[in-house]
Amino acid sequence: MKRCADKRNIMRCLFAIFGLIFPLFVGASYDLIHEIERPQIKDKENKPSMSIKIKVGNQTFTATLSDNPSAKAFSAMLPLTVTMTELNGNEKFFRVAKNLPTNSTSPGTIASGDLMLWGSNTLVLFYETFSTSYDYTRLGKIDNPTGLAAALGAGKVIVTFKME
Repeated sequence: MKRCADKRNIMRCLFAIFGLIFPLFVGASYDLIHEIERPQIKDKENKPSMSIKIKVGNQTFTATLSDNPSAKAFSAMLPLTVTMTELNGNEKFFRVAKNLPTNSTSPGTIASGDLMLWGSNTLVLFYETFSTSYDYTRLGKIDNPTGLAAALGAGKVIVTFKME
């Protein structure tokens, strides 16, 4: 009888130990599986943004391009150094050599640092915030436009766009 009691105790101990250890293995494998899956899910949810550098004189600004065909076509043209012309005291523009895809809408308000396409071939860099009724295709936006207006100055200016 004592042997049976010992066997039962041993079995109980084994089941208790198994009951404590098994969830650790299951939890570890669950975490391992989800650790492998997380980056894939994260990449689908948080698409990597394309950053470019915009150099004006001795100042360089970082801009984030939009996730659209127009911005992708623009990025394919980089690096690009152009002479931009002043217009309306709030923007600089340059006509690119080829037409880019468009999806123009009326933004209502233009913000300092907006990089837009007017029509299919006019690159526009805005350095003032204002209301507008014109249609543009968004290419991107300067992350921190502080000092942009001063860097662009009055009149024509040489601007370099390149991938970061």
